[in-house]
Amino acid sequence: MMAGLGFSALDASAICLLANTAPVAFGAIGIPVITLAGITGLPLERISADVGRICAPVSFLIPGYLMLAVGGRKALREVWPAVLACGVAFAGVQFFVSNYIGAPLTDILSSLSAIAALIILLSFWHPSAPDDTSVEAASFRLGGLQHGDRGESEGHIRSSILTAIRQETSTLAKCDLLLAWTPYILLVLFVLAWGLKPVQQSLNSLSINFAWPALHKEIQRMPPVMGTPSPYPAVFTLNWLSAAGTSCMFAVLASAAILRLRVSAFLRLLISVARQLFLPTVTIASVFAMAFVMNYCGATGTLGLAFAATGAMFPFFSSLLGWLGVFLTGSDTSANALFGNLQVVTAHRLGFGPILIAASNSAGGVMGKMISLQSIAVAAAATGLSVDQQSKLFRFALRHSLLLAAIIGLEVLVYAYTFHMN
Repeated sequence: MMAGLGFSALDASAICLLANTAPVAFGAIGIPVITLAGITGLPLERISADVGRICAPVSFLIPGYLMLAVGGRKALREVWPAVLACGVAFAGVQFFVSNYIGAPLTDILSSLSAIAALIILLSFWHPSAPDDTSVEAASFRLGGLQHGDRGESEGHIRSSILTAIRQETSTLAKCDLLLAWTPYILLVLFVLAWGLKPVQQSLNSLSINFAWPALHKEIQRMPPVMGTPSPYPAVFTLNWLSAAGTSCMFAVLASAAILRLRVSAFLRLLISVARQLFLPTVTIASVFAMAFVMNYCGATGTLGLAFAATGAMFPFFSSLLGWLGVFLTGSDTSANALFGNLQVVTAHRLGFGPILIAASNSAGGVMGKMISLQSIAVAAAATGLSVDQQSKLFRFALRHSLLLAAIIGLEVLVYAYTFHMN
């Protein structure tokens, strides 16, 4: 979309990688946090709340940080009302929903609130139009990526594109706009319905649970990993109807029906998406398998005891461990599956709150998303970046990733020692 608005492939990729720090922990209808709760056995509601408390302050800063990184202080001064509106709306709703509603809807409602806040603001306020010089300066500020790559008329081209978009959208009928928003509205409604306790209990009554043969309670967890020797349960839950993905499926089917999508077109889209997601699904399943093997063979517990050597500074390093996990796996979900139990074991060993430390794994992982090789590869595939541009993009994202990960680590330290969060 940004490339369509006139941004270069490199600019668009860099901006999106930076912006993708705010929503990662609750992405894919909360799957990273849900996975973390499932792996660690900790209550989902409390993990969601702690992740929201860690991420919300950073989410508030991200719009301003993005403008500083792209255009500098001059650009931030020109659009600070929009930056403030988006930051307050996204962070405020992210905090409220993660603490009082639940993980699945956090990102959806936060994003829609930020969009609504910006639309309301633009109804009575508009930034001054940038000239060619400021456009080129913004491009140059992206780590000196490509100054001089653009033609002199790019600023005029981008302004023309935006003007054309405004004229086109102004002629659309309200019913057309409502239809365009229908999939998002239905997604929110279905996910919200699935999160209601009575509905959830009814759907969970149809779930299938069974002990995994030759593994359930066959392994003993021993001190110092556990306080007392205890058998390690291995129960598989097939929540085929109550899973958040099922609510998305019903939202898709309802959207297709309302939009009168032909069955043949729907099947073509379904096959296309299945092909696109096949390798990522295999990758995530493989990481899950490795995480469970590490948990049941004792490797996670051993690593956790080793990290206990960091002592009083462990809350800071726990977020960096999540950052490292996402850099290696490309997924906050995978990093939570891989290191979630390790964090809990180490927290118990050092006397920190296991929920806060587990949440820091997911929150720290957010900052590793922009430098994960999968993210760089997706950006390159989507925009046609050359190998040289990919290396420039990685160098640009790395320094921002390290800085933001350190901020998350310091925030977790404050929570651990000042607020004594569990």
